[in-house]
Amino acid sequence: MAAKTKSTDEAFREALQMIAPGTIIREGISAILQSGTGALICIGPMKKLASLSEGGVQLDERVTPQLLYELAKMDGAIILTPKGDRILYANRFLKPDANIHSEETGTRHRTAQRLANQAKAMVIAVSQRRSAVTVYVHEIRHVMDEIPSLVNKGMQAIQTLEKYMTVLQQAMTELTTREFQDIVTIFDVCRAIQRTEMVVRIAKEIEPIIVELGTEGRLIELQLEELMQPIEQCQLVVKDYYSTKSGVNLDTVMDRIRQISQEDLLNLESISHALGFGSNIRAVDTYLAPRGYRVLAATHRLPNAIIENLVQRFGTLQMIVRAPKDDLVEVDGIGEVLAERVRVSLELLRNQHVQRSRM
Repeated sequence: MAAKTKSTDEAFREALQMIAPGTIIREGISAILQSGTGALICIGPMKKLASLSEGGVQLDERVTPQLLYELAKMDGAIILTPKGDRILYANRFLKPDANIHSEETGTRHRTAQRLANQAKAMVIAVSQRRSAVTVYVHEIRHVMDEIPSLVNKGMQAIQTLEKYMTVLQQAMTELTTREFQDIVTIFDVCRAIQRTEMVVRIAKEIEPIIVELGTEGRLIELQLEELMQPIEQCQLVVKDYYSTKSGVNLDTVMDRIRQISQEDLLNLESISHALGFGSNIRAVDTYLAPRGYRVLAATHRLPNAIIENLVQRFGTLQMIVRAPKDDLVEVDGIGEVLAERVRVSLELLRNQHVQRSRM
């Protein structure tokens, strides 16, 4: 069976993990930088890298920081196995296709960028003159930051995420209140989805920083995990409101929303279009009825199967809220005890939001 081809994003993430603080390769890079020398380190498909290079010394040695440092004193490139655990060649002359575009000016970096692109590999260029490290993974070019700079960047991003999460929670609270009052418009829905998607995209920008920090990024990782806990429920807004049409399901709509550009995300009409309601939300003056997935998910952590049965049986949140206990008991998987718990929990949640709206 042929091996699954990795996407550029997957390869880039793995590359960052391979050179994160605490790894052998990162220790070797640090030693090279401290000595004031340069290096080219290639990691990827062995046959491809071998065919795009020549000469040098053939090795089969386990990678150590000391060995990387010593081999970097030679002019040629160091070629490692795809896992980055063994050294295959040292002092190797690289010969990628010169017709491949590169915006780099230095010979070493130009060669590194072209090779990474042509071989679909990872190439690390350590600059002797600039004391900087540039990582090329397929078509991606990434300049490594110092650990203090990365930590500072990560903490700033977490602070930004906290602010956006506060705005998101406010939007969700307002949406829930309007759902219980049965006065939800497409504008309310699109605004809640917009806030959710903004938070998700900020979190995705933080993830590479955490990966690049390695063991140094544990605190930021814990903060990110805690902040993102409510996001799964927030994403249920889409499931509650998307317009069901032939050939369109929840995954289709979620993909549409993810593909909205950062600029278009600021325009609620783009979200309305992705949901299947057309592009002009100002022209939509009718109210929408939520199916109830999000509110039910917040009710005593009901199992997904029970929530699905309730929605299929009653159709909307308002119908579930108004359903007498006897009707709830008839739903598959719900007995008298659970039916009473659902009724009490929904009533309590409704009262909380109604009171909050009057304050």
